[in-house]
Amino acid sequence: MKKIIHLSDLHVGYRNCGKRFHKIVGNIKTLQQPAENFIIVITGDLADNANINEQREEAAYCIEELQRAGFRVLVVPGNHDYGTGTIGNPVFVSMFKNRFFGTGEANYPRLDIIDDMAFIGLDSTAEELSWYDRLLAQGELGKDQLLRLKNILEDPLLYKRKIIVYLHHHPFDFKVGRQLKDSDNLKEVLKNRADLLLFGHYHRSKADALKIYHGKWGIARCYNAGSATHKNGNPGFHRVIDMTSSDPVNDYDGKFDTDYMT
Repeated sequence: MKKIIHLSDLHVGYRNCGKRFHKIVGNIKTLQQPAENFIIVITGDLADNANINEQREEAAYCIEELQRAGFRVLVVPGNHDYGTGTIGNPVFVSMFKNRFFGTGEANYPRLDIIDDMAFIGLDSTAEELSWYDRLLAQGELGKDQLLRLKNILEDPLLYKRKIIVYLHHHPFDFKVGRQLKDSDNLKEVLKNRADLLLFGHYHRSKADALKIYHGKWGIARCYNAGSATHKNGNPGFHRVIDMTSSDPVNDYDGKFDTDYMT
């Protein structure tokens, strides 16, 4: 079973976040070998401002560098990937899909079966892009996506596979203007149905990034990644998760922004 590297909230374009991401990519390529033993999951906010093409392209280039090195990389969008983070634009939905999935018609949830693991990626931002609610950083999955998720979880193809669900918005803690609005509905679909839940979005304080939520909703492992690039000076995490072990104590921070090569 492959190991999972969880990154989130890269915010390429913000201060030195791009430089940090380049270092993370270099160290993963050097230290995590062979590449085919790892799946990299990035839970949104790749760029800091989707309106700036250079930021989007730099983030995508780094991800493609990992792919060229043989790593499988799975991504979902965050609120910054659809705009500034507080003001979104629906045009970026298809742009993101085209860039990372090869077609603007791609749908969510994204299901990837890799060996004995089923990865299910959710878009928690697109439903918040209507004119009356696009001014905040809160998220929403929507009834249609939740129904598709329910159907996927009932597919016999997932039987006896480890189920990993990943999204951008925090599904548990409530913060005004930044919450996942339909988290209760997600709970009803996902409760006792997954082995690992990965997310980001909250990284304004050290406490946000350090919290873990193991056992919530009957899910053994639940991780908030914080910001992989230390945005706003908060601690960055690059968790390496070994799904062959049932004990989260064996998961660790890879610290891929350290100057290992100096």
